Amino acid sequence: MDSKLTIGISACVLGQKVRFNAGHKRSAFCTDQLGEFADFVPVCPEVAIGLPTPRPTIRQILNDDIITVSQPDGSGDVTQALKDFGQAHAKTTFDMAGFIFCAKSPTCGMERVKVYYHHGKGSASTGVGVFAEQVMQANPCLPVEENDRLNDPVIKENFITRIFVYHRWLKTRKSGLTKHKLITFHRAHKYLVMSHHIESYRALGQLLARADQPLEQQADQYILGLMTALKIKATRKSHTNTLQHLQGYFKKQLTAEKKQALSEEINAYREGYSPLLVPLTLINHHLKEFPNEYLSDQVYLTPHPKELKLRYGY
Repeated sequence: MDSKLTIGISACVLGQKVRFNAGHKRSAFCTDQLGEFADFVPVCPEVAIGLPTPRPTIRQILNDDIITVSQPDGSGDVTQALKDFGQAHAKTTFDMAGFIFCAKSPTCGMERVKVYYHHGKGSASTGVGVFAEQVMQANPCLPVEENDRLNDPVIKENFITRIFVYHRWLKTRKSGLTKHKLITFHRAHKYLVMSHHIESYRALGQLLARADQPLEQQADQYILGLMTALKIKATRKSHTNTLQHLQGYFKKQLTAEKKQALSEEINAYREGYSPLLVPLTLINHHLKEFPNEYLSDQVYLTPHPKELKLRYGY
C-alpha cells in the first residue's frame, strides 16, 4: 500500500482524555496496530459543541416519542447542537476510508445505545448516537464500526477488509474514473465479494454489463452494492466455495498428490480444524509456482496487510 488510510475515530478511542469523567477508552489495536497503516482524524462531539471535560453525564431520554440528549434530569439539552455538528462534520468524511465510533455513547454509539424513559424508570438499548447517526446517514458507503466490537476477530477482519477496499475505491475515483477502471476494480474484487455474498457477486457483474447508464450513476450504484455486500460476514461455507473456485485454476498444473493436499486443507478449514490462512497460504504458494495474472490481482488473497494478522484466528 503506497498511502495511508484516513480514518475518522472517536477521540476517546484514540486515548484522548475527553470523556465525561476525563477518562478515555483507548483501543490498543487502533493505536498500536492499525495506526501503522492509517492516519486518524479524532473527534469528540461533546467537546466540539463546547461541553467541558470533565462534565456532567448526558444521556438519551425518550419523551412522547421524541429522543433528546441532556443531563439525567432533563437540563442542558444539547440535541440540536449535536445534530448540527454531526451534519457539518459528516461533510468531511467523504475522503475517509472508515470511521471507528465509541460503543454505547449517546453521541457516538452505532447501535444499542441506552435510551432512558423520561419518568426515570428503566431504559431500552435501542438508540443510535446522535453524532454517529448523522455520519452514517450522510455516507452510507463508509465502513463504520465500534471500538468494543473490534475485539471480535470476525468483526474486526470484516471491518478492516472493508476500509482497505474503500480506500482503494477512493484512490480509483480520485485518479479519474473510466469504465475500464471500474471494470478493472470489480475484476480484482470478484472473489472477495463472492466470499461474502454470492447473490451480490452476480448482481454487481450484471450491473457493470449494462450499457444504458451514465458512468457516474453506475459507479455510485456499484460501490454501494459492493460495500453493502461486504458488510455481510463471510462464513466457512462461503469461504470454502470461494477457495474451491480458486483451486480450479490449478487443476491442470498440480499433481494428483498436490490436488489432494489442497482439497484436504480446504476441507479442514470448512470443518473448523484449521484457520483460513492455511488453505490461502497453500494457494498463494501454488500461485508463485504457476503464475496467473488474474489470480494474482485478486484482493481476496491479501485484502489487508499481513502484519495485522487478521486471518490467523478463524
